[in-house]
Amino acid sequence: MLPVSAANREGARIAAGDIVEITLELDDQPREVEVPADLAAALDTDAATRAAFDALSFSDRRAHVASVEDAKTAETRERRIAKVVAAVAP
Repeated sequence: MLPVSAANREGARIAAGDIVEITLELDDQPREVEVPADLAAALDTDAATRAAFDALSFSDRRAHVASVEDAKTAETRERRIAKVVAAVAP
């Protein structure tokens, strides 16, 4: 059994508990996160902070980027960028 997220179930038009046949393929490509320019600029003000961010797992980097990109106002985005920088700064 493999878990399938609600978003993927919706996209595949299946429901929880449905029996489906799937094919798994190994994804051996590097997992990269596209860092928005304003977050990258804030991280790049200190080499150690950027190195610490780059050393995070893909999931952690993706979560930080998503929090910045999900901001609805410029002020919120700036606060979230500052929070990311503070969280990863050594």
